[in-house]
Amino acid sequence: MIIDIPSELEAALIGLPLPTWKLDGPFLAQSTMEEYRSELTAAPRFEETAATLRHVLTGESGGYAVLRLGNLAKALGIDDDRFLRLATAFAAEVAVPFSPFPRWPLWKDIGVKVDKDPGKSSGIGYNAFHMDLVNGTLPPDYTTLLCVRPDPLGGGPSILSDAHAAVARLPESSRALLAESAYHYGTFFDLHGVGEECKPFPILDSSDPDKGFVRFTAKMLKRSELGEAHAAAARELAEELVRGQISFMLQPGDYLIVNQRRFLHGREALHSGQDTVPVADRRLLLQLFLRARADAGSAA
Repeated sequence: MIIDIPSELEAALIGLPLPTWKLDGPFLAQSTMEEYRSELTAAPRFEETAATLRHVLTGESGGYAVLRLGNLAKALGIDDDRFLRLATAFAAEVAVPFSPFPRWPLWKDIGVKVDKDPGKSSGIGYNAFHMDLVNGTLPPDYTTLLCVRPDPLGGGPSILSDAHAAVARLPESSRALLAESAYHYGTFFDLHGVGEECKPFPILDSSDPDKGFVRFTAKMLKRSELGEAHAAAARELAEELVRGQISFMLQPGDYLIVNQRRFLHGREALHSGQDTVPVADRRLLLQLFLRARADAGSAA
């Protein structure tokens, strides 16, 4: 769902002097979140906008939102710290921002590298459906992407798919296989805030078909050795995710927030000719992860 920022709220936020954030380990400090909330709640229609955002992300028919921050990005400068603090403050209304990567800042750059594996997030090819940090015992509850620059050549729309709806369309025999701890993918080292390595793991990690993570990444089909039956069930799921996908192009300042307990995400290939685009002009996103608060029914 697209959420536009009311004009009176935009006007108030442009001059809002949010302080530099502080971290408590990998997490945004509670004191920072309290400061941000104190400043923002005085702005007209902020509470209403934040409530809409939370409802869209957690309501029965929701699971993702695109918060349109483009006007704020233009007014403040999309590379300005003041704009990034506002985006962080909105994220903190949903859950607790954190970085699982000690070597990266709170917001991680996802640029474009023409010599990278095309299927990676910073590659130029199709980035198939997946959840982030799929092999952690505590994956981020939300993954978020802030668009600084879209592909100047017009490629790379974001794709999303309702993971539980896709699972529900599978035969019972396939769902039974997906619920077995027979899957593995990737490495696990130098990570904070996402638990321990989960290997092997079930794709369906809850007995309730409408709850829990769907621990899936299409990359496991090519990069992990899976038994024939389990691989076939995962391929069925991949096909259903594509069948139910939605796609849209993020614009500068668009902030995509995805509830990883509901939706999986990916990206279509970037337009050909990326090697002709100067590095400073290529597609650029900033990624931030969120951990649901303990009182929201998820591990913190």
